[in-house]
Amino acid sequence: MKFKGYDNLFDKYIRTKNIYESVALIKNGAGETVFSKTYGGKTTDSPIAAASITKMFTAACIFTLIQQGYMTLNDSLLDFYEPAFLKGLHVYKGKDYSCELKISDLLYQTSGLADIYEEGKNNIKKQAIISDTFITFEKNIALTKEKEAHFPPNYKTNAHYADINYNILGDIIEKITKCSLESVFEKYIFSKINMTKTYLPVSEKEYIPMVYYGDKQLYRPQFIMCSKASGGCITTAKDLMIFIQAFFSGELFDKKMLDLELYRKLQLSMFPIYYGSGYMRVKMGGFSTSFLGQGDLIGHSGSTGSFAFYYPNKELFFVGDFNQMKYPALPIRFVMQLAMFTQ
Repeated sequence: MKFKGYDNLFDKYIRTKNIYESVALIKNGAGETVFSKTYGGKTTDSPIAAASITKMFTAACIFTLIQQGYMTLNDSLLDFYEPAFLKGLHVYKGKDYSCELKISDLLYQTSGLADIYEEGKNNIKKQAIISDTFITFEKNIALTKEKEAHFPPNYKTNAHYADINYNILGDIIEKITKCSLESVFEKYIFSKINMTKTYLPVSEKEYIPMVYYGDKQLYRPQFIMCSKASGGCITTAKDLMIFIQAFFSGELFDKKMLDLELYRKLQLSMFPIYYGSGYMRVKMGGFSTSFLGQGDLIGHSGSTGSFAFYYPNKELFFVGDFNQMKYPALPIRFVMQLAMFTQ
C-alpha cells in the first residue's frame, strides 16, 4: 500500500525548521515498512535521545510489577516513603495532600504536582540549555516542594504533565526490585524484545548524542543521566519501532492494563494532548485538524523532537526524531499530518 505525501511532508519540516538531522520510520501492523527516510547523516540505527518517550518504558515496568503482584495502582506513596519525606510535596490552597498520593496519580499525571522542568523563570529546562547539571532525586523532590500543586490528587477532569511523577515511579521501581532502573529496563524490556541498541546511560563513557537547541549543539550527559525514569533513554528508530509495537500489542504486559478509555486533558500549553496510563493520546477529530481527522494517536513525544505513536485506525506505527529542542510541538504536529495522509 503506497501512501502519498510522506516524503514531501518530511522535506517540508526539514526546510521550514532548524533541523540538522532527522529520521522517520513508519510500519504497518504486519511489520512491513511503509515509509523510511533520513536526513543529515542519521540512519534508523543512529542513537537518538528518547527524552520523555522513556516514560513509556517506566510505565511498562510498573505494569510488569503489578502483574507480578509487587504493587497495585492504588498503593499509597506511604507504602514506599516515610511521612516526613513526603510532607510538603503536594500542597494545594494551604492543604497538604502529600500522603494521599497514589501510584495511579503518578502514572496518569493526575497528581497535580508542579512541573519544575518547565515551570518558573529559572526552570530546569532553561538551566540544562545553559549548562550540564546532575540533579539528584532528593533535589527534585525539594524543588517540587517549593511550588504549589495545581489541583488535588486524582482530580476528575484534568491532568498536569510533570516529570517528577515519573522520577518518583522510577525510584519506587528501584525500591521494589532492589535493582537499578537500568537493569530493570534491561530485564523487563530491552532483552525481552531484543532492543539491542537501547540503554539508560549511567556513565559518560557510554555514548550520549548531542541535542540541538536552535543552531546550538548541546552535550548534556549529566542532565540525561539524572532523568532516568522520565527522559533518560538512548535508543534508535529501529529499536523504538520494536518497543511501540510491543507496548500496544501485549508482548510486554497484559494490554488490558492500558485502560484505553481513561484519559484526562493536559494543561493548555500541551493542547491537544490528553494523558493515559503512561502515554499520550492525541485526538485526530478535533479543532487542531479542523475536525477532519479520524480516531486517535497514542504514544509519546519527547522534548528533543523524538516521537513514537500508534494509529489504531489504520494499524500504523510512527517513530522518529527531529533532534530539535526549540520546537517541542514539532513531532506531534508532524505525526498528526502523517496520520491525515492515510485517511
